Amino acid sequence: MAAVVAISSSCSLPLHSLHQQKHLTFRPITLSLPEKTVTQLTKLPIRKIPGDYGLPLIGPLKDRFDYFYNQGKNEFFKSRIQKYKSTIFRTNMPPGPFISNNPNVIVLLDGKSFPTLFDVSKVEKKDLFTGTFMPSTELTGGYRVLSYLDPSEPNHSKLKQLLFILLSSRRDHIIPKFHETYTELFETLDTEIAEKGKADLNSGNDQASFNFLAKSLYGVNPVETKLGKEAPTLIGKWVLFNLHPVLTLGLPKVLDDLILHTFRLPPGLVKKDYQKLYDFFYENSGMILNEAEKLGISRDEACHNLLFATCFNSFGGMKIIFPNMMKSIAKAGSDLHTRLRNEIRTAVNSAGNGGWKITMEKMEKMPLMKSVVYEALRIDPPIASQYGRAKHDLTIESHDAAFEVKKGEMLYGYQPFATKDPRIFTRPEEFVPDRFVGEEGEKLLKHVLWSNGPETENPTVENKQCAGKDFVVLVSRLLVTEFFLRYDTLDVDVGTSPLGAKITITSLKRA
Repeated sequence: MAAVVAISSSCSLPLHSLHQQKHLTFRPITLSLPEKTVTQLTKLPIRKIPGDYGLPLIGPLKDRFDYFYNQGKNEFFKSRIQKYKSTIFRTNMPPGPFISNNPNVIVLLDGKSFPTLFDVSKVEKKDLFTGTFMPSTELTGGYRVLSYLDPSEPNHSKLKQLLFILLSSRRDHIIPKFHETYTELFETLDTEIAEKGKADLNSGNDQASFNFLAKSLYGVNPVETKLGKEAPTLIGKWVLFNLHPVLTLGLPKVLDDLILHTFRLPPGLVKKDYQKLYDFFYENSGMILNEAEKLGISRDEACHNLLFATCFNSFGGMKIIFPNMMKSIAKAGSDLHTRLRNEIRTAVNSAGNGGWKITMEKMEKMPLMKSVVYEALRIDPPIASQYGRAKHDLTIESHDAAFEVKKGEMLYGYQPFATKDPRIFTRPEEFVPDRFVGEEGEKLLKHVLWSNGPETENPTVENKQCAGKDFVVLVSRLLVTEFFLRYDTLDVDVGTSPLGAKITITSLKRA
């Protein structure tokens, strides 16, 4: 929920326990848009996996510099697809020396092979959340938290169930607390634009996201506690210590690589920051900690998992998804803005249905808005990378060939290539707002994979699909709906940050 870069597993807090609630069933979208269909190939030639790992030390270092500095992520993968004439090949993934012992992976870069990474009957997910390395457990209270557990481990089921219980118990607070918190954000943006002629969306969204999560899930306004407004800064530092081996900060490349990718940053440097966050969650999670004890989880272990799920997964997801979504909507232009505001205002102001109050039922009557959210998640998936280790010898198919994988080999997928597969999606690189509208559009949802699983499937205690898949979709829909109830249109400037797009709003037209 997403810092969620190069991670592979449960991503946020849960709404799965509400799948049975009628008012939260995401119904089919009701218009139509033709798309290509995927031809199922039944007899494919067996091909040796192309590529190699190079010489020890030299090969991984060369690939690391290509990935971060010489080529960048997209060109790194694109150039190798062209070189090997295959979307499946061997390479090394960062960080390599001297943080990860074995950087060797088999890369899956098409929409057909990529879902292998979700099949826990074929791949093991133990300690692979961040890839070929695992951060020190000193950063998580000495525990391997849920994201690093394989479903075969006993604690996986207990901890995932605990997250389901948390959100189920707080479901009635999500919509009103989102409205309250993001109205405050919009008022801040209005003031900044009036005074400065522009507004920084990212910093405001960071504070609003944490405040919303704290209010809706824990019933407390962090600003009124000892934590105050510190949470986004504290989380940012802590996440950096977790993810620095797979991030770049834009420093001169030799310095950037030496600081971030060669040795681990000492966890002790963020111990006090982490303790402040832990104290906040322990003091405001009494009910859910009681539930943890009933499940056989200690209060201490449960609190560290709640902190991780809220701060790393959920806050991290909202930190990435919301700016990316507003970037895509803004760049799509005024025609889309007109269509969205007309659809949203008509549905929300429907006669005899509570006036200008957002409900799940009303949002189900917004096919374009729902499609826009799915398209944003397709084109900019917050979780870029997934990993899995083959449990046994496998045969994995791309669109054109089959490849034999040996037990124990590491599989890696870079999701933006899988969700822009031209054999599945027409105009795959374009943001197409109504791509998922209608019967044909609805069929494509199985290829929306941001949640570590297809959009058409649900998280369970037996799989590694994002525990908060529906929660993310819900709050993303709420953002778009709340925005176009208040504004007619917007203009933005788009920059980059270590975690997604950096958005500066240059104009907002009030409704």
